[in-house]
Amino acid sequence: MGFMSQRVEARDLKAGDHIYSWRTAFAYSHHGIYVGENKVMHFTRDQLSSSDHSSFAHFSSSASKVPTACLDIPDCGFTKHESGVIMSCLNCFLGHGSLYRFEYGVSRLTFIAKFRGGTCTTAQSDPPEEVIHRAMYLLHNGFGNYDLFTNNCEDFALYCKTGYIVCGREPTGSSGQASSFIGVPLAAIVSLPLRLLVSSPVGIVTASAAVYTFRRYATDIGVRDDVKKVKVEDIALFHGSHLGDGVKRSNVSDSNDSPPAKRQRFGS
Repeated sequence: MGFMSQRVEARDLKAGDHIYSWRTAFAYSHHGIYVGENKVMHFTRDQLSSSDHSSFAHFSSSASKVPTACLDIPDCGFTKHESGVIMSCLNCFLGHGSLYRFEYGVSRLTFIAKFRGGTCTTAQSDPPEEVIHRAMYLLHNGFGNYDLFTNNCEDFALYCKTGYIVCGREPTGSSGQASSFIGVPLAAIVSLPLRLLVSSPVGIVTASAAVYTFRRYATDIGVRDDVKKVKVEDIALFHGSHLGDGVKRSNVSDSNDSPPAKRQRFGS
């Protein structure tokens, strides 16, 4: 278990693993589901709109560029029109990056110790066959519209592993990476009043780190209580509407629809 992330060798992978690779000196990471036979399913943004030139959008569009031809597997780069989900060989998914495995069912202390988002979750993974079924289904049917903060490659992988979709009004989806992006400036803003009470720079930094850590933990998919277990066959309906805004809840599984660890808060 690495301090920041869990690096693995390709020979150690198992079908159904959630994998990722860091990009640009650990600035961000790209996530996917390894389905066996050297194949990875991952969610990308096909192209940017002409009005979207942010650096975050650049991250999403350049996360994993699939070559037009690949000698490793004949169907590398396969995708359906407007699906957003792509099948790649492991080498093309990684590019020139290293291979890491996302950790599931970690303890609260382990989650907090990682400090960096997008490497683990307290939520438990479903069996590999369910994970692979979701990934293959979404390859052919899509995972909705790509959004860097609410529906990105990590959200895709987390859904494949757990079946959980965030249905609240949070500015982020289930992605720990997106939560970290938002959490850093938020922690800085929230801790500003502390400057009137705490004169020590060390104290201010410590308080900011505490706010950031609490925010990141509170938005973990294994802890938050605004998630639903959504059947993959109903995912198009879910992405097309908001729960509570005319969508029949019978289309969303209500049994075991919340993570077991959702009440595991700080101080509990």
